[in-house]
Amino acid sequence: MIRGYRGELDLNNAQKTRCRKHAGAARWAFNYGLRRKQEAYKAGQKTPTAIDLHREINALKPSEPWMREVSKCAFQEGLRDLDAAFKHFFRKCRLKKAGTWKGKCGYPRFKSRKKAIGGARFTGSIRVSPDAIQLPRLGLLRLKEHGYFPLNSKISSATIHEQAGRWFVSICVHEEAKDPSQPEVTSLALTLA
Repeated sequence: MIRGYRGELDLNNAQKTRCRKHAGAARWAFNYGLRRKQEAYKAGQKTPTAIDLHREINALKPSEPWMREVSKCAFQEGLRDLDAAFKHFFRKCRLKKAGTWKGKCGYPRFKSRKKAIGGARFTGSIRVSPDAIQLPRLGLLRLKEHGYFPLNSKISSATIHEQAGRWFVSICVHEEAKDPSQPEVTSLALTLA
């Protein structure tokens, strides 16, 4: 079973700057990928996938020093978000043709830094302690709530995002599903027996 947890981060100014850089890198990758896909479509070529676009971004890294300051996850996940946006767009177009979708199809649009800072998703080496979380390239980030995140579960991804000047982290955890046929035995039931 997959379960999500969300908590507020307690960041200093240097950590906030690094988080903003990662959110900006994810937004840049999304916009770069959207622009490249539109150019390929107009030229009549096959549109590049997230993997093809990530290879192009890796080729740009030696000439752009700011790209080395952020984790590769920011670029990868921004491009995966773009692929997911196109997947949903084409699904809605098919449903609209079939007559089962009444709304707009929602072609993916460029992300603007004027609307929100945004966020970035991380995969890979993510560690949780009772009062902090460790993310790639960001290091150890303190949590405002202590003991809320599970410590002994497999974490598949973590997403940081800013909302009203406060930074939050959301983690996706794989937990064992509880068997509903087995009644849960509590310590009170054991003392009564």
